[in-house]
Formats: sequence, structure tokens, C-alpha cells
Amino acid sequence: MSDSRTTAMPSAYAFDDLRVDLARQRVTRDGVALDVAGLSFQLLRYLLEQGDRVVGFDELIDQVWSPAIVNEETVTQRVKLLRQALDDDGRNPRYVRSVRGRGYQLCSLPRPASEDRASPPVAGSASRQWAFGALALAALAGAAAWLLHARAPVPAVPSAREELLQRARYYAGIGQADNNERAIALFEQALDADRDDAVAAVGLSRALSARLCLYNGTPDAALRAQSLAEAVIARAPGDAGAHSALAYSFDCRGDVDAAIREYEKAVALDPSRADSRASVANLYLVRGRLADALEANAVAAKSGTALRFLDLQFARNLELLGFTAEAEQRYAKLFRLYPDNVFGNVAYPRFLFAQGRYTEAEAALADAMRRPRHPDLLLLGGELALLHGDRAAAARAFADASSLRPHQSLPQTLSRLYAASPPEHDWAARRAADLAGRSADDVPDSWIEVALLRRESGDVPGAIDALQRAVSAGFRDRAWLQGTPLLRDLAGEPGFAAVVDAIGRRVAAERDHVLAAAWLPPGLVSAKPATPPG
Repeated sequence: MSDSRTTAMPSAYAFDDLRVDLARQRVTRDGVALDVAGLSFQLLRYLLEQGDRVVGFDELIDQVWSPAIVNEETVTQRVKLLRQALDDDGRNPRYVRSVRGRGYQLCSLPRPASEDRASPPVAGSASRQWAFGALALAALAGAAAWLLHARAPVPAVPSAREELLQRARYYAGIGQADNNERAIALFEQALDADRDDAVAAVGLSRALSARLCLYNGTPDAALRAQSLAEAVIARAPGDAGAHSALAYSFDCRGDVDAAIREYEKAVALDPSRADSRASVANLYLVRGRLADALEANAVAAKSGTALRFLDLQFARNLELLGFTAEAEQRYAKLFRLYPDNVFGNVAYPRFLFAQGRYTEAEAALADAMRRPRHPDLLLLGGELALLHGDRAAAARAFADASSLRPHQSLPQTLSRLYAASPPEHDWAARRAADLAGRSADDVPDSWIEVALLRRESGDVPGAIDALQRAVSAGFRDRAWLQGTPLLRDLAGEPGFAAVVDAIGRRVAAERDHVLAAAWLPPGLVSAKPATPPG
């Protein structure tokens, strides 16, 4: 355990060539901010407070992770991420060294920085707000909305209720399935004590939605999440947090327009909610509103709130607008620094695939498959297998994706279409008709699936019509459409070229709007896109 200290702790440290501002949770080198946040910052902070003494695994677990239950491997991986953020080399460390069999130690003695240089605290910097949910079909926007409210300010003498909710938020903010389940149990406990506890109900709603969005749970969790949020809104219509939680429940089930409406209500009720603004920005992407999405992301970034998935949203936004160099920089950095980010693990190899860099995509996919899994990783593996002509490997990948999320439609469809025993001859046509009949909300990915099914059934005009509907609904990923083997036999059809051209025209108009906008942050994009509009 750490030694007791009676003297006031400094507000900032000078450590080698780093300056660590504790109040703002900011690490700089020569005035340039480094990407050290969350648990990485808390780990660095605790090590700094111990001077240059060796700190054991058990002490770090107790002081940095408690009350979460983690093991030495978790500590080791977090130290690795901290080193990456500091550009430190574990084999020849400058900042943090491993002490075999004992723990970790700073390589030099940190010094309290002069008080006159310490930066003032930023309002709200001690708390994290919930953030974000859907990437492929609105899963990313609400997820960050959940993870962002990780830790609330700790009262001086917390009541039993406040302590319970504090623990629940802590577990929910870690970003791991087991700890999310612990958060659910604690929120349930708080609700058992008071069925009208709005804070507990909203927290439970978000955790249940996260079970579906982030951890491959079943849709019933998001249905209960919806019910909990709606009950709070019935009692308190002006509760912005409840509207955001309701949006997240819609978001995780793919009800894009309902989620947009509720996120926008949350922002209207509380314009400071950067989490809800970022969440709705991602759904604007789903609807093809690329300029609106980038503006909302820029406003959220300007708030100064630490939004876990915001860089990933920027990357996707820039990719779809054609600024691929800027997008790749963000994707690669997120993939390297945050191995527990399921959406980042999907996004980078999928970006490489869409750019036609298949060898790099396969290498990134192999790395991502050793991390928390998402069905889109397996679907990408199936597409890469098809490029190699390995239909059997593709079938296995699609079947694994279907097993991971049996309630999700696209993995089921691909699993049946590529199975060793093909489905009955009219199955694809019947499934396409059923799915088209349920696509009243015009979700772009649903129409892409209809196109796959109609192509399989031999209805080429119907497949082209489904692609046109996808574009009308907001589909803008022209690079994937042109590169995926799933639709390759449509590429020679005149109607396919028209679909590609339609995407190009819409993207060009959005990009022109962005480049002319007064709100565009300086240096965010180059004057011209790396990818031409078409």
C-alpha cells in the first residue's frame, strides 16, 4: 500500500521532459499535448505521487483500478499503452521501467512544478459524461454516450446511495463486459431501494443498452432500457439525460431516426451535453448528412469534454468525405493506442480494405481478432477470404459472426448464402421481400442486405434498385461498394455505375459545404480530398 502523506500534493509535476498538469489531467512535452487520458493518466499520476520507489502490482490494482476486479495482465497492458502514449521504449525505457517480479518504477525523480505555471482547472474536468453509440448501423453513437459518464464528482461524505451510484458509474466506465454487468447489478440495487430514483434508472438504461451495443447482448436489454428511460421522462420531461438514454436504446436497435430525435431533444434541453451532440453526429453520418455530422463533431470537440469515441467519429467522417490521409492518421492511432475499443478495432482494418490495401487489412485484422470481438471483424474476414477465392473460409467467418450476434440480420443472411449446403432456391427472394417490407425506416444497411439477397436470387434490376434506395437513405461508402466481393458481379451493370456516380455527386456537395463553412476548425482537412468524388 502507499505511504500516508500529510502534505498537500502539487497541482503539476515536471518529469524528465514532460509536464503533467494534475488539475487539467494533461501531459505535455515542449508545450505539445500528448494523448494520455483515462486510466493511463491515473496510472501515471499515481506513479508520480510515489516518487521513484518501486510500486507493486497489488498496490497499483488497489489504488488505480479499485473497486474493479482486474489482474496483473491488465496492469501490464495499461503500462504498455501509457508507454506508447509517451513514445517510451519498454526495452530501453526513459519514463517507466519494469522491475522483474516486483512492479514498476519511474526512471527519474519527478519534481513539483512551480505553482505559477500550473494551469487552472477546467470546469467539469473532474467528471466524465456518458458518450456515444453506433458505427455500422448506429451502434457507435450511443456507446460513447454511455462510456463518457464514467465517473461523477465524489462528494466529501457520500451517502450510501451516492456511494452505490458512484461504484456503478465506475464499473460502467471501464469499458469491459464483466464490469458492465457489475454496474447493472449495482444500478438494480439502487432501484430496488427507490423505484423512482431517476439517476439509477438512467444509469441502468445506459448499461443495458451498452450490453447490446458493446458486448454482444440481446435486444431485450435495449427494450428494457427504453422502458426505463421513458418512465423517467414521463415523470420529468425536461430530463436531458433520460432523453439521451432513450436515444441510446433506439440507437442500439438500429432505429436511427428515433435516436436522432431523442439525441436532438437532449441537446436542446441541455446544450452543454457534448456526449449527445457527438452521438447524433454519428447518426447524421448514417443518414449521409456528412457536413452536419462534421459540424456537430467539431462543436463537441470544442467543448473540451473527453469523449472517448470522438476521434473515431472524426475519422469516419473524414473518410466518407474523401479526406483519406487525415482519416487514416486517426484510425491508425486509435488502433494502436486503444486495443479495448471494439469499434476502433473494426474501423481501421475495414478502412484499409476499402482502400484496396488487402495485405495491410489482413495484418490489422489478425491483430484485431486477438482483441475484444465484434461481428463486423468476422464479416470482414469473410470478405477477405472471398477475395482469395476461399469460399469455405468465408462461410466459417460468416457463421461465426452469426453465432456472435444471432439477432443481427446481415450475419444470418451471409451465413445462409455461403453455407456448404445452400438454402432452398427461393429463400433469398423471400427473405429479401420480408426485409424490404420491414425497411420502412429506410436504414441504408438494410437496403444493402436486400441488394445482396436480390442478387443471389438472380434479380439484378431489383438489386440495383435496392442500392439506389440505400443511397437515398444515406449510404455514402463508395469505396466499400466498389471493392467488396459480395457485390462484385453487379459492377458491370450500367445501373451500378449510376449508383456509384450518385454517391460521388452527393459527397462532393457535402464536401464543398464543409470547405466553405465558417465553423471548420483550422487544419482539420486539406484543401482538396485525397480521394476524388467520382
